[in-house]
Amino acid sequence: MITWRRLTGQDFPMLSQWLEQPHVARWWHHETTAEAVERDFGPAASGEEPSEDLLVLLDGRPFGLVQRSRFADYPDYRDELAAVTEVPDGAVTIDYLIGDPAQVGRGLGTRMIQAVVRATWTDHPAATAIVVPVHAANRASWRILEKAGLRRVAEGELEPDNPADDPAHYVYRIDRPRALPTDALPTDALPADG
Repeated sequence: MITWRRLTGQDFPMLSQWLEQPHVARWWHHETTAEAVERDFGPAASGEEPSEDLLVLLDGRPFGLVQRSRFADYPDYRDELAAVTEVPDGAVTIDYLIGDPAQVGRGLGTRMIQAVVRATWTDHPAATAIVVPVHAANRASWRILEKAGLRRVAEGELEPDNPADDPAHYVYRIDRPRALPTDALPTDALPADG
């Protein structure tokens, strides 16, 4: 069963280890010291920043992270992306990783994204769409989005996370369903904290 909860400071040592994993470091290009992880993830964990860092668990064991935020809270980011594609009012974005190397290549990325997308419509009633830029060379990442039901809506140049990369990105999108049938919500996609 896939569940999630808010990332806390107690999770930072594990997150630092995940960020050091070659399959994560290649695309996230993040400092992994305790100070850097606290600096970059602490404000969301303490509620001082409006984004959500969600620790994703499989049968109670952490395996991934999803960052979810509203573009309205990050206007500079919205403006950069709006130069490439439409960013509708109320749009949300996500970023994600599977940190546990033993869980890579098992289809969990797709399940994780599907579950968070479905929950976003409930968790954020004003969310109109989820718009996700991903580096064009990160085939595994954009294939997960496609398998999770997002569609490619644009290609363009955006600032890469890793300065060694060129700026080529694909942009994926899924719009809020017109109706959310209750039988369409899987029981294995419920958040752990309600």
